[in-house]
Amino acid sequence: MPEQLNLSKPIYYYANQIYEYSYVKLIYSHLGGTFLVRKPNRKIRTKWYFRKSQRQLSKNAVFSEQPKILVKNVNKIPFDLPGFIISNSNTIVQRKKDITKAIFMGHGTGDKRYGGKANALESYDYHFISGQKHMEKLKDSNVKIPENNIVKIGNARFDEIVNNNIDVTAYADYLGVQDRDRKTILYAPTWKWGAGTLHQYGYKFCQELTKEYNLIIRPHYFDRKYIPKFKYWAKSKGLKHIYFSNPANILSNDTMFDFALSNLLISDTSSILYEYLITRNPIIIANTQHVDLHNMPPEMDISTIAYHMGEKDNIIKVVESVFAHHDSNNFEKMLHHCFYFNDGKSVERISKFLSSTSLERN
Repeated sequence: MPEQLNLSKPIYYYANQIYEYSYVKLIYSHLGGTFLVRKPNRKIRTKWYFRKSQRQLSKNAVFSEQPKILVKNVNKIPFDLPGFIISNSNTIVQRKKDITKAIFMGHGTGDKRYGGKANALESYDYHFISGQKHMEKLKDSNVKIPENNIVKIGNARFDEIVNNNIDVTAYADYLGVQDRDRKTILYAPTWKWGAGTLHQYGYKFCQELTKEYNLIIRPHYFDRKYIPKFKYWAKSKGLKHIYFSNPANILSNDTMFDFALSNLLISDTSSILYEYLITRNPIIIANTQHVDLHNMPPEMDISTIAYHMGEKDNIIKVVESVFAHHDSNNFEKMLHHCFYFNDGKSVERISKFLSSTSLERN
């Protein structure tokens, strides 16, 4: 585990759902801090997944002991402890602003519109910005953030990939991957908010893709309840080479682990489409029902370079064609249009900012 740095100002991490904490996993590993949850039952669930997830799959983000977890619904009860609150949820953080500073980080920068209260984003003292696409999303949402409140950090989740800190072999062992000579397809759909495609394409992919490829199915956090059903169905059909990644296991099934192990992504409207650019690997967009998406310039719109497929397409032929004609240069260009830096030093930038920023700033 990396040595934790001691900051003079405490750090608190707030999220409405456990999977959102994956966006601050590396920050906690380096800087320590306390996780905040809204309800006592959330504390129990969070402790369970933090304990269950303690596996040595990353050289950079292992929780060697149970993190501190505090029950505090900052939506309703003012937070009165000095320090920084980094929020992964779009909600108004009630606080004493002279001693506590709220930082919005979010949990993905895709094309789906922000949920939560319309004015919440403008209530934060600072915003950790992952890239120009993040800025365009704020602009398209008509959210106005003062320049002094914007902190350009890049995507902190990328640090593990860029710095080669993921033990890919250990992760393949953990999933139980049998045939390491096969290429691996990652299917990571969103949920119903975004017209997710798990039930539209999931069974088809299991039956067809596994004839030639390994398949990792990573449903959205709110669809993780379907994993047992898919496992039972696949077993009843005698299907092999299917592996499941539970997004609630934020330390043992981290998204970046799935990225590092896979050779191609299939998704729909999930923000994972853009995060996957860090791999420079091919991306296929599974056509879905129309949803209300952000308007983006072409250089920040994944649909301009990714392949689109529908339910009637032969998925094996689609994948073969995409592999054969993939141009990684286009994905490299879009990566840098969408995300700042991509140099493996985002957590370092966060550390420097938190170390140098005064809590008394108005």
